[in-house]
Amino acid sequence: MNRNRATLRAAAASLALAAWAFSSTATAQETVTLCFERQDVKPWRTQQGGGLNFELLKMVAQRLNIQFEFQSVPWKRCLQQVQANAYDGAFAVSYKADRRELGVFPGGGAIDNSKRMHIDSYMLLRRKGSKVEWDGKTLRNVEGPVGFQLGYSVGEVLKKLDVETDEGSQRADELARKLIAGRLGAAALGGSDANNVMHSAVGAQLEMLPVPLIEKPYFLILSHGMVARRPELAQRIWAAMEQARNSPAYKKLERAAQDEAGR
Repeated sequence: MNRNRATLRAAAASLALAAWAFSSTATAQETVTLCFERQDVKPWRTQQGGGLNFELLKMVAQRLNIQFEFQSVPWKRCLQQVQANAYDGAFAVSYKADRRELGVFPGGGAIDNSKRMHIDSYMLLRRKGSKVEWDGKTLRNVEGPVGFQLGYSVGEVLKKLDVETDEGSQRADELARKLIAGRLGAAALGGSDANNVMHSAVGAQLEMLPVPLIEKPYFLILSHGMVARRPELAQRIWAAMEQARNSPAYKKLERAAQDEAGR
C-alpha cells in the first residue's frame, strides 16, 4: 500500500512538473517593447491599437511567437526614448541620415526598403483660392511659412526647398486651423493625414495639391541596445515583416482599408 502511495505521489509530482514546464514554455515568449506616435494616423494606426500597422505587427508576432508591447508617446519623445534604449523600437519611422543615431533601420548601412511597413506620401495643402503651386521641383507663390508637424522628417525636405517653415504643431488638425487662419502659407501633411483633413469639417476651405511633395517608406526601427543584445531576433523581425506584408491576408486588409478611405 505504502509503495503504491509513493508511486502515485511520484507520478503526480511528475505530472505537475510536466504541466509547469508546458505552462512556462507556452508563456515564455520574448517581449519587444515599441513606442508609436500618440495620435491617430489612419489607416496606419490609432491610439487604441487599430489600423494596418498593428495588424502587420500582429502577424509578425504570430510568425515568430513573440510578444510586442506598445506605448503611445509624443513623437519626438518616442524617438528620444528609443535612442536612450528605454524602448526596443519605434514605428513607423521614415529614414533620414541623422536618425541612424536614434536606432537601427533594416539593412543597417544600406537601408532595405523591402523590409518596410508601408509607403506613404507627403502632400501640400493650401487655402482655397490660394495661388501656391508645386510641380514636383519648385514651390511657388507661398506667402508665409510652410507648416509641418513637430519632429517630422518632411522638415528636412522643406528646408532644402529654401522656404520658411513652422514646426510648432503636434497635430494635423492644428496645422489645418493655422492654415485657414492665414498663419501659414501652406501645410505639408502625410498622405493619410491630408486625406483625413480634406474629409473633415474644415476640408471645404482647403485644397490639396495633386503632386506629392515626397513619397517615403516607413519602417520599424530597433534600438541600438536591442540589436546588440538580440541581433538574431532583430533580423527575424524584419524578415517576418517583409513576409507578412506580402502575404495574401495582409494585402486583403490593405484593399479593405483603401476601399474604406475611398468612400
